[in-house]
Amino acid sequence: MFGSSLLAAARRRVGEDLAAVRERDPAAGNLLVLLTCYPGLHALWIYRIAHLCWERDHTVIARLLSQFARLTTGVEIHPAAEIGRRVVIDHGIGVVIGSTAEVGDDVLMYHGVTLGNRRPTDGKRHPTVGDDVMLGANATVLGPIEVGDGATVGGAAVVVEPVDPGTTVVGNPARPVEKTHLVNDGQDTTDTAADVDRIVCDGGERTDD
Repeated sequence: MFGSSLLAAARRRVGEDLAAVRERDPAAGNLLVLLTCYPGLHALWIYRIAHLCWERDHTVIARLLSQFARLTTGVEIHPAAEIGRRVVIDHGIGVVIGSTAEVGDDVLMYHGVTLGNRRPTDGKRHPTVGDDVMLGANATVLGPIEVGDGATVGGAAVVVEPVDPGTTVVGNPARPVEKTHLVNDGQDTTDTAADVDRIVCDGGERTDD
């Protein structure tokens, strides 16, 4: 089914993926650990095979592979989704990526991320995530919206509107950090880098204006 050129490309992609994990995860171990103990890597590799099958109209095989990945890694990626290069899924458990979702290059996503739809319609119904985006733990991005290049979606954020490039959004519904007080009950204050890191990484506590 796959020629030598595809196998060579696959080897290059595997090397890129391993390097990306080493760059993003200070706890990454040696090659054996990476190959055996990183379910996010396994899910991506199985997805790529399933995606090739999907593109060649081997849809049943593609769906079976995606279900196998779901059972063994806790990551559910529809084989029709488009995922770029050097994507890192850290921890992996609970990640769901819908069929019309598009994910760019060098994206980092943590456990519990959902790229879902808001209503079951035909056509484009899942998000488009740009390059160099970070999606925090349990972030939910819904509908055919775009998350721009270099944006950050905070932990537990619920995103239903487009996110501008380079913007950090937090909360439910998600809003840019510049429009959100993270501390001091909405009093006039300047949020510190530590405040922003807390809300981005784990959801933290937030009060609105």
